[in-house]
Amino acid sequence: MKVLVIGSGGREHAICQAVAKSSRVDEIICAPGNAGIATMQVEGKKISCEPIGAMEFDKLVAFAKANSVDFTIVGMDDPLVGGIVDAFEAEGLKVFGPRKNAAILEGSKAFSKDLMKKYGIPTAAYENFDDPEKALAYLETAKMPIVLKADGLALGKGVLICNTLEEAKAGVKEIMEDKKFGDAGNHMVIEEFMTGREVSVLSFVDGKSIQIMSSAQDHKRAGDGDTGLNTGGMGTFSPSPFYTAEVDAFCKEHIYQKTVDAMAAEGREFKGVIFFGLMLTEDGPKVLEYNARFGDPEAQVVLPRMKNDIIDVMEACVDGKLDSLKLEFEDNAAVCVVLASEGYPVSYQKGFAITGFEKFDNENFFCFHAGTALNEAGEIVTNGGRVLGVTAKGADLVSARAKAYEATEWIDFANKYMRHDIGKAIDEA
Repeated sequence: MKVLVIGSGGREHAICQAVAKSSRVDEIICAPGNAGIATMQVEGKKISCEPIGAMEFDKLVAFAKANSVDFTIVGMDDPLVGGIVDAFEAEGLKVFGPRKNAAILEGSKAFSKDLMKKYGIPTAAYENFDDPEKALAYLETAKMPIVLKADGLALGKGVLICNTLEEAKAGVKEIMEDKKFGDAGNHMVIEEFMTGREVSVLSFVDGKSIQIMSSAQDHKRAGDGDTGLNTGGMGTFSPSPFYTAEVDAFCKEHIYQKTVDAMAAEGREFKGVIFFGLMLTEDGPKVLEYNARFGDPEAQVVLPRMKNDIIDVMEACVDGKLDSLKLEFEDNAAVCVVLASEGYPVSYQKGFAITGFEKFDNENFFCFHAGTALNEAGEIVTNGGRVLGVTAKGADLVSARAKAYEATEWIDFANKYMRHDIGKAIDEA
């Protein structure tokens, strides 16, 4: 079986690693991929990268047809929201991911908030705005702190938490007038600030049924102690000790299946992965956000622990037969620490050689590439803000965390930066 994976980050590297474990797959192509995927070596598998951008739908479809690709997996949010699944399906190609009318669950925060309100899915109180003056007027009577969200995709950075009215007003200007996040800020959601533990829950969905993967917890802020700017994620761990049996039971009754049913009722059948960003408040779990694909870096701690053949599960989603399978995960834990370029997420230098990959065995220690490239000399060099996701598995979260930080010392490159408190919340559980 020949599989095409679309994307270029750590998430796509983790997907490729999971696909490579399938006995059904003999060839994996990633477009455009990265240096880590390009240099993957798995016995009995042919693995390569193709320099086609994730938004070049026509080229990707033509490549899949010309190369007799059997199954395509879309990892990134932009192509999903842009309608890549529709483009593949129109040519009779089998593809994993939601169609454009379902990917709006992530593509528009205003849509997702309205959906939750209509179908009684717990979330923060909110208002939608497309006029900055009306947004500013609303803030005059709002309770602080408050949360401002650019409506569209903003690489995980379009959320501002404002502690004062002055900060909130500046945030409206930043999002809607200065267009810091581009067209994503044409519309904006203002919602109440919720307090509690954040938990990420990934799920597979086949349009009518849903199966939950292992829980995880991300660290978005750039600096230790959750300080600094929001990033795409500086590290994560799985499972979350705060995702208890009681939380699971509540979410299964009030959030998970209700979301799948709501999308179907709206004529937007969802097939693929729904990422539930949850806040465990004093009033019970509430939805912070939805994503329409694997989280990054959550995929790097969840997929290495999944026992199922990922191709079997994904095909069941596409074919509407997910209820015929049971998801199984290893009874252990995983922690991922992101190695970034100093200065991320604002400005940083690229092109530094990376060394130290030799000890990673892809069984207990993984090094998922995010922002890497191969230079003319064949060296792997830094090529982004988030460079690598160093992941380790352990018997429990404490040992997995110790092993992950041990493994970060194996890697060396100029301007290497990381947080030193990923998973610190484990100590408080």
